[in-house]
Amino acid sequence: MTPIKKLVLSLTTVALFSIGNAQAALPAGTQAPDFKLQGALAGKPLTFSLQQALQKGPVVLYFFPAAFSKGCTIEAHAFAEATDDFKKLGATVIGVTAGNTDQVDAFSKLECRDKFTVTADPGAKVAAQYDTLMQMNGKTLSDRTSFVIAPDGKILLSYTDRNPETHIQKTMEAVKQYANAHS
Repeated sequence: MTPIKKLVLSLTTVALFSIGNAQAALPAGTQAPDFKLQGALAGKPLTFSLQQALQKGPVVLYFFPAAFSKGCTIEAHAFAEATDDFKKLGATVIGVTAGNTDQVDAFSKLECRDKFTVTADPGAKVAAQYDTLMQMNGKTLSDRTSFVIAPDGKILLSYTDRNPETHIQKTMEAVKQYANAHS
């Protein structure tokens, strides 16, 4: 490859990474936007308030693209299995989706196994506040991003990865770190 082609390839790569980072989720240290959303726990409708949940302790807020999709089901199962451990550390788990918003009641019961609240984010308005949007099949959806938010509203962890496997590990580490520092 000629030096000019290498330079062009290098500049293109830098430009692509810059574009990708421009869409990054809100970083750690940022104040988390407050929100209220309609959702369900164990199939029962409810209104979730971030402000109210933070009064009880840290919140594990995870955005996922669409209820009942393969990756989102895997992630919901993993969060369901870890919910009791999060609760022992004083943390509340909440899932938010902009996709299949009409199915959150059933998703909370079946895939979240009655363990934690799932809310609908029609139009991805809350996901937009958290800068975690993606386009899929011409629709704007919430990207797969997990946040851990301290009771004072500061974001302790901001983690985006389309692979659902690592979100539980990353959020659990951040919650444990918070719990150890505040015990």
